[in-house]
Amino acid sequence: MGSPQTTGPTTRGTQPATPKQQSQPTPSPQISTPQQPLSPALPLIAVPVNPPPNEPEQPKTEIFDSSATGLGLTTDGHDPILDPPPLPEGNATLVGGIVSGVDHVRSKMTLRVFGGGHWKIAYDERTHIFRNGTETTQLAIKKGERVYVDTMFDRKKHEVFARNIRVGVQAPAADADGQITNVDTSSGSVILRDRINASPIQFSVNNDTRIVYGTNPASLNELKPGSLVHVRFSPERVNRGLACEITIIAAPGSAFTYVGKITYLDMHRGLLAMENSLDQKNYEIHFDPATIEGRDGLSIGSEVRIVSVFQGSHYMAQSITLTKSAEAAEKEDKN
Repeated sequence: MGSPQTTGPTTRGTQPATPKQQSQPTPSPQISTPQQPLSPALPLIAVPVNPPPNEPEQPKTEIFDSSATGLGLTTDGHDPILDPPPLPEGNATLVGGIVSGVDHVRSKMTLRVFGGGHWKIAYDERTHIFRNGTETTQLAIKKGERVYVDTMFDRKKHEVFARNIRVGVQAPAADADGQITNVDTSSGSVILRDRINASPIQFSVNNDTRIVYGTNPASLNELKPGSLVHVRFSPERVNRGLACEITIIAAPGSAFTYVGKITYLDMHRGLLAMENSLDQKNYEIHFDPATIEGRDGLSIGSEVRIVSVFQGSHYMAQSITLTKSAEAAEKEDKN
């Protein structure tokens, strides 16, 4: 009999099975698991973090009581650092001119003053600047502008300081009073002897010049040598010598009546001065004492009515009528 056959599966070329050795477990790498969130029941604790040592400290402001300064600093309510200094002491002087240069960085301007000369004038936040009556900024000051400045001398800085600056102000009209010495109707040229300094002033007239005699319109032909006139000139620089208006006050041979009070009397010279009640002006009037009736009743303070004629150089009284004695006028004034 043969050997018994096995019925189990066979493996070709297989090595006999060896008993399995017990393998040692290899250590697994440590894997960090995310930390579980804290329970909502637990409070959160903020841990302060110190700033880096190189981080600059933040600025801070400390306010001290005024007593902390002691007696070494007296401000009288004025902050010497933040507040502008007070205005210079003294009176202000008005000066007008044309701006020839301006420096907004240094807050200074150069003014070509009317009448000649150049001024260096400083300004700052204390200066009030106006244009057409409305306050504006320093940018309104431009080269070539006509300005009028209230100036003050700053003794500490040794400079002229502008308290107020008025920009773009139209020049006021110039006036003159005097006696006409010559009229050239063909060229429209007139020469006037000024009443204040007796110097001759030559000016021109054109079709736009307004001429009046009292309140009535007049013409250039009525403007005679010897006439007393009031002249208003054009404010524009290009027409500075042009008369805008001529008022004839008195022409030679004209008669005038004055009513008022005698303020000066010289019987020997035959001269008196009176305050005319109509225009409140004083007039010198010559008279001949021999031809004046009731001259003994004339005195300073008397009220009179005088009819006079302008003779080119002075007024000559034709009649003087006493209307109230000086005693009666003084008594009336007291009552």
